[in-house]
Amino acid sequence: MVSLESFPEITGSVLTDPDVMAAYAVDHCSPVHGAVPLAVVLAETTEDVAAAAGWCYANDVVIVPRGAGSGLAGGASAIEGCVIISLAKMNAVKEINAQDQYAIAEAGVINADLDRAVREHGLMYPPDPSSFEICSIGGNVATNAGGLRCVMYGVTREYVLGLTVVLPDGRIIRTGRRTVKGVTGYDLTQLLVGSEGTLGIVTEVTVKLRPAPVIPPTTVAASFPDVVSAAAAVAAVVGTGVVPALMELMDRRTLECVEALRPFGLEDETRAMLIGQGSTPEDAAVLAREFEAAGAHYTVVSDDPAEAAELLAVRRAAFHAYEHAGNIFSEDVGVPRSQLPEMFARIEAISAKYGVDIPTCAHAGDGNLHPTLIYPRGEREVPQAIWDAADEVFQAALALGGTLTGEHGVGVLKARWVGEELSDDVLELHRGIKAVWDPKNLLNPGRGF
Repeated sequence: MVSLESFPEITGSVLTDPDVMAAYAVDHCSPVHGAVPLAVVLAETTEDVAAAAGWCYANDVVIVPRGAGSGLAGGASAIEGCVIISLAKMNAVKEINAQDQYAIAEAGVINADLDRAVREHGLMYPPDPSSFEICSIGGNVATNAGGLRCVMYGVTREYVLGLTVVLPDGRIIRTGRRTVKGVTGYDLTQLLVGSEGTLGIVTEVTVKLRPAPVIPPTTVAASFPDVVSAAAAVAAVVGTGVVPALMELMDRRTLECVEALRPFGLEDETRAMLIGQGSTPEDAAVLAREFEAAGAHYTVVSDDPAEAAELLAVRRAAFHAYEHAGNIFSEDVGVPRSQLPEMFARIEAISAKYGVDIPTCAHAGDGNLHPTLIYPRGEREVPQAIWDAADEVFQAALALGGTLTGEHGVGVLKARWVGEELSDDVLELHRGIKAVWDPKNLLNPGRGF
């Protein structure tokens, strides 16, 4: 094993105690168990990251970049003998430019903290993953995270203007710009967004901001007799041309899991719940009309922000409720929105076929579903029935013109299925790009593809 005696001095700290490092060896992906790292670097500056990466490159040591550890695909799990470089302590919002509507944030800044900071200037940072209170901007960039508001505002990729990046050999580069437009050279910024830490380590992000809405959106919540009807309501809304501020769907099993964790008064007749928001009362009226036409038992329309927050808290609690129910294999397939009813129907059939518990919630306005396969917490290894059911869910999504992952990333969990979506020629191009950026294959190897 390589000795750490020659490791450079850095501003941050270097952890080597196995018990302490264990907390950094895994993310939120239950099926992926992290190995034992050589060390964990708690970087505080871009120069810390560069020094650590340069040492790893010189000594042929694998690097695993890590943000807040909230990932769901095992992309930040430790590889045997690696150095984990944690960006969690790099949590400063370095600049907010209200006039030009951009901000510069270190990679460890929590998503919700950035949004709160820019709200003081009448602006907003729109991407808001369900884990927005714990996930970091750097991690959001790594997986091109979306969130509840992405149906109207778009995902992380659409807000990243520029990046500060440490290459595997320790060089520091800056990509992108602060201007609205710019086409000088290849767009390396967008290449890095969604690259899952396999090309470079993002240490700072320049993001585009939007004016915060002056009037709160109007919320529409509806109860449905089945999840397929609720999904059909989503497709109907899309057909009207109205763009909701958000549209989230939860099936009955998801609602039961949330009720067990934090009771909210689940009705027996509610087999699915759809929560939408319209930017105007007129848009909200269209949502309510389409919900009712699709067979909603009842529909509630409210312009009360407190009531909206309570409803959205139910949706945001879904993942933690799944964790409370057992070990989870979390998927995030995407399908064309017109195919949502069929995809939900197939998930229900797969659940019944394998006897696997698969609660499903969705950023329905984007066609991004989160079928989550639950298995007993006492089982360290993923049961074969879970793998088989997951395979059928992925195949169903692809057959409907969809994708393996909308925002969680491939990581380790879905690597075996990448060839089902990407052709051999496309994968060859991926490998070529990886070889240019990381010729020694030291940066998060085996993740993403």
